Amino acid sequence: MKISRIQSCHKSPNLLEASDKIIVALDGMDEREALNFVMKIPQLRWVKVGLELFTIAGPTIISKLREKGLRVFLDLKFHDIPTTMAGACRSAARLGAEMITVHASAGSIALLLASESALEGAKSVGMNTPIILAVTVLTSWDEYRFSKELAINESIVNHVQHLAQLASTAGVGGLVCSPLEVSSLRTTYAKPFALITPGIRLRSIIPNDQERIMTPSQALEAGASQIVIGRPITMIEQPEKIFLSYCEALT
Repeated sequence: MKISRIQSCHKSPNLLEASDKIIVALDGMDEREALNFVMKIPQLRWVKVGLELFTIAGPTIISKLREKGLRVFLDLKFHDIPTTMAGACRSAARLGAEMITVHASAGSIALLLASESALEGAKSVGMNTPIILAVTVLTSWDEYRFSKELAINESIVNHVQHLAQLASTAGVGGLVCSPLEVSSLRTTYAKPFALITPGIRLRSIIPNDQERIMTPSQALEAGASQIVIGRPITMIEQPEKIFLSYCEALT
């Protein structure tokens, strides 16, 4: 199956490059729905497994998606004491997840141990070294609620910069952040440090519960490494068609 996915993009290098930059979030699906859905888009390269799918399907969903030739971004946003986070990242890496999210606000010790343990877990089973991605500020927050509900007396932009520095110093491989923060972050953190951005919409798509959004080309031009797209693709009757529209927007 992995070969067929590569062959489906072989005649168009631009399509292959664009599809590798799009991570489709399999949110709101159970195992059967997720496995059926990914077969509808032969060009699909990356999928995101979040809390909903992981909770209902369990860890085996990662290996089942990998068997279909897909690369897995495990987005569980671990946030716990350092030892627990380290164990979780070690286990996730052993399952074959190639990107794993943790909360930057867990602190430097937890971030450092998460990175070291993920490397250790992957090596122990011969898997590729995963990238630990630190989540800064969720894209569902707006400035007013962020200040009022969390009692944080600085702007979202400044808080993102603070958490980014903490994560980078701790040795993580990248960040998950709003596309609106990508440009300023990229001036400080050069590639290959990864900047993964949700909140991506074509101009004709409604934003749903994302507050801080951009189009695909805007996000990549600002310095994003990859973009995460969910419902605008997964909730459409012809997902391959809209997926290719996103790819076209990147070529």
